[in-house]
Amino acid sequence: MAAPAQPLFGLVPAGQPLITAPSSQPTPTSFLYAIPRAVPTPANPNPKPFSHLAVFLLPGVALPENTAAAIYVALNPAALASGAEPPNFRFLGGVGPGKESAVFKLSPSTSPSTADGIIIGIGVEDAASVADRIQQLHPDSSATGTTAGAGGQQPSTQVLAQRIIQNAFNFLAGFSGKVGAEGVEVVPLKAFQEWWRKFENKVRNDPTFLEREQD
Repeated sequence: MAAPAQPLFGLVPAGQPLITAPSSQPTPTSFLYAIPRAVPTPANPNPKPFSHLAVFLLPGVALPENTAAAIYVALNPAALASGAEPPNFRFLGGVGPGKESAVFKLSPSTSPSTADGIIIGIGVEDAASVADRIQQLHPDSSATGTTAGAGGQQPSTQVLAQRIIQNAFNFLAGFSGKVGAEGVEVVPLKAFQEWWRKFENKVRNDPTFLEREQD
């Protein structure tokens, strides 16, 4: 797999802007995202660390056949950032064809952070291997619901979530900018708040719009 010419994944830490550009790419199939702590503002002088992280394939992205994206959190972020020792990652789950998005719960005890934040790793790996590890994490989980089809079934929760994410991405993409020496791509929180206001109005005026295929 050649190095991608455009971002493959979107990461949204709860309460923080969308991130699409990796901080580094150790190999053509692995990506590291250094997610900073929330910055104090006059409106929120003591922001809490985020506890949930959404990861999804960006609209229009298709992974190579028989592959999926494995999601990891670094257990030694300080050492990894400084290069003092080899990386040590904990597997969180995965996304890929048929499951283009996922939300992960992070806790201080299982997701260590530094003063600068946490490090998330994403690797494009064999789909069967990723699926096996997900099954080991959630042995009692049932199969995902069916998607909308010709029979007139309502979309599954997974499909609705994907459509919400795509709606957000399409709106927020126009507000993205780059910050820092490495040019990390971010979206201002104000833009997300504006999307949410418009999204709520749209749901209020047309509660079934998410049940229809989106352009």
